Amino acid sequence: MSTTRIQFLISTISILLLCTTTCKAQNNPVSLCSSSSCGNIRNISYPFRLKGGPKTCGYPNSNFELDCHNNQTIFNLKSAKYFVEAIDYNKFSIRFVDPGLEKGNLSSCPVYSVDYDDWPSTIFNMFFDWNIPVAFIHCLAPINSSIYVKSAFCGNRSNIFSNSSEIYSYVTVGQYIHVSDLEDSCTVDRVFQASSHRTMRDSSSLSGIYESLAYGFELSWFRVLCGECEKNNGFCSLEGNQVSCKHYCREDIPLSQLGFGSAIIGLKFLCGFPFLVGLVVYKWRRRHLSVDEIIEDFLQSQNNLMPIKYSYSEIKKMTNNFKEKLGEGAYGTVFKGKLRSGPYVAVKLMGKSMANDQEFISEVGTIGRIHHINVVQLIGFCVEGSKCALVYDFMPKGSLDKYICPQEGRALSLSYEKMFEISLGVASGVDYLHRGCDMQILHFDIKPHNILLDENFIPKISDFGLAKLYPTNDSIVSLTAARGTMGYMAPEMFYKNIGGVSYKADVYSFRMLLMEIAGRRKNMNPFADSVSQIYFPSWVYEQLHAGKDVEIKDAVEKEKKMVKKMIMVA
Repeated sequence: MSTTRIQFLISTISILLLCTTTCKAQNNPVSLCSSSSCGNIRNISYPFRLKGGPKTCGYPNSNFELDCHNNQTIFNLKSAKYFVEAIDYNKFSIRFVDPGLEKGNLSSCPVYSVDYDDWPSTIFNMFFDWNIPVAFIHCLAPINSSIYVKSAFCGNRSNIFSNSSEIYSYVTVGQYIHVSDLEDSCTVDRVFQASSHRTMRDSSSLSGIYESLAYGFELSWFRVLCGECEKNNGFCSLEGNQVSCKHYCREDIPLSQLGFGSAIIGLKFLCGFPFLVGLVVYKWRRRHLSVDEIIEDFLQSQNNLMPIKYSYSEIKKMTNNFKEKLGEGAYGTVFKGKLRSGPYVAVKLMGKSMANDQEFISEVGTIGRIHHINVVQLIGFCVEGSKCALVYDFMPKGSLDKYICPQEGRALSLSYEKMFEISLGVASGVDYLHRGCDMQILHFDIKPHNILLDENFIPKISDFGLAKLYPTNDSIVSLTAARGTMGYMAPEMFYKNIGGVSYKADVYSFRMLLMEIAGRRKNMNPFADSVSQIYFPSWVYEQLHAGKDVEIKDAVEKEKKMVKKMIMVA
């Protein structure tokens, strides 16, 4: 075994020993609780407990108290009651089924609509890639479309049949369900969720859809296990089937459960000091040695791990001594690089003022935990003396701005349909930053230049240099100075008398981005003399007020409708 690997092993064990030494030993009351059962749900244990059981045996929140009625485990959420179909303690997930859905009964209807806002985000995660929405709708006229599958009526009959002699009922499945996409005669009655982990056999048949509905939808309670870790400035992540805190000092996951046992606890008193010396030696030599290739490959394969810390020499090596420059911004220069394991990356070399900024370190730990299809993935970082860098996934299609208003002689325009899909992706990413995490992340610089496109033109929100973290219950946030780019900044950034700054600042920026996508023009000069040159929405208003249509070049009728939707939303 090489010296580097031995030192790595020594330092790893040292960290564990030091943490178990500094953490205050406590009796864990959860370990004294026996598991309970109800119907087909066996071994109900932390964070859940059955109603009537000791409150110390479950997470201190009423959402984790389950009922047992007629041998059926029931989950209560406000006035809704869901049947619990399964609890998976390995992947921290629980699966629910609406009590109105009956297996094999294609006329049964869900009692409740599943609304993301009903589920507290600080407790449960409703991951977008875990579930797929299913909408029950009714129409006043028949619809001839493959995405509308005939079904039983699941609306309120008292509100319908008094004004219409015949109703046509359908169910539709899809990642995005927009009211604006519905036929004019149609109304949404219920929106439910089906688990995407169970592949829908046939979304064009009613039996296939109901089979997935009867299976249920899934939530994760992963956030619950991160509370204490993050409260103590630790970094929480999911490693395999274990929730890990970077400090490894967790009260709800004893060290013995992490697989090290009482043998290591005894060993620390005998070997703690030599291992501490080994850690010091390793940390000194770490500045001059590269990470072992096997370790880097392993970390790259684990999407839930924290970003990798690289040395500056490794940054120089992966960029071939900063050979290929991709771009330059206010906060640094971006170079193309390549990891030892093969994938290309974008390396952002930050300005010297950022190198010793503790806020930068905190941002790396926070942004590194974000995993969403529409947010760029942070792979690693470097903080070494005055050198500071971020390593991101490489986006081969570049930024959105060059497709909105391509330069002369460069045919980079995308179809309006593709632009519409991109706008939906950006909206999903912004919504995730605001409501998908335990803290709301306000970006403060949403603009086309900061929207990157992968090889499939899937948009990724990037550049979190101005981003700030706030508790989810803070409706108004405090700023010492205005943040953002002229032309995309909300008015409240400048005029404090019109209201406080909130997540709506990002919504305003998205609105401006959406306008530019729809009109294929930019706010090139925010200091121009003409108002129409400064503020694109004013130009749109003037066009419509004068009875003119917004000019849409080279667009078919379907694309014109999409552009109109984008303008109306903006």
